Amino acid sequence: MSEQPFCDYYEDLQVSPNADLETIERVYRLLAKKYHPDNKATGDIDKFEILTSAYKILSNPEKRAGFDANYETAKTQQWRAISRAYASTGFESDRHIRRTILSFLYTRRREDPSNAGAGIVQLENLMGWPEKQLDFHIWYLKEKGLIQRTDTGGYEITAKGVDQIETEGLVLRKDRLLTRSTSVTKDAENIYFIEDADPKKTKTAM
Repeated sequence: MSEQPFCDYYEDLQVSPNADLETIERVYRLLAKKYHPDNKATGDIDKFEILTSAYKILSNPEKRAGFDANYETAKTQQWRAISRAYASTGFESDRHIRRTILSFLYTRRREDPSNAGAGIVQLENLMGWPEKQLDFHIWYLKEKGLIQRTDTGGYEITAKGVDQIETEGLVLRKDRLLTRSTSVTKDAENIYFIEDADPKKTKTAM
C-alpha cells in the first residue's frame, strides 16, 4: 500500500503554524464565506472542502497536537521531494533549485520573522543537495540580491527575493486561497497572500 501524501493543513488554511485559535477561526470564516458553494460569485466546492478539512484539524486542540507531532518531519520530506522534482541537469533544473531555496526562505520569513535564516548545512540536509551544488546557487542568489547573509552566518530572503517569489509563485503544489486583493482585517495575521503564478507568464528568470 502506498503512503498517503502529506496534507499541510496550515498551508491549506493559509495560516502560520504559530497561529492561535482565534486567528484560525477568523481566517476560516473569511475563506468559507468566499468559497462556499452557495456563493454564486466566488464559490468553489473543491477549495471549500480543502479549507474545511484543514479547519476541522487545526481548530481541535487534540487533533492539532497530533498533527503538529509529525509536522516538521513531514515538511522536511515534502521539501526534499520538491527539491528533487528536477533530477536532471541543465538550466531548468538550476532554476528549480533556486526557486526552491527562495520558497523555503520565504516560508521561514513568513512563519518566524525573528528567526528567518537558514544555514548551508540546514539547506543541505533539508533539500538533500550536496554543499558544492548549493554553493553555486547561493552565490547566484546573493549576487542578484535575492538573499543575504545573517548575523549568525546563515542566509535569509531579501525584499527583492520576496518580490521574485510573488512574481513566480512558491514551489508548493496547491493554489493559494487568498489573493493580494482580498480584504482582511488587521487581526487576521500570519495569512499567506501569495498566489501560485504561471511560470510561463514570468518575465524574470532566477
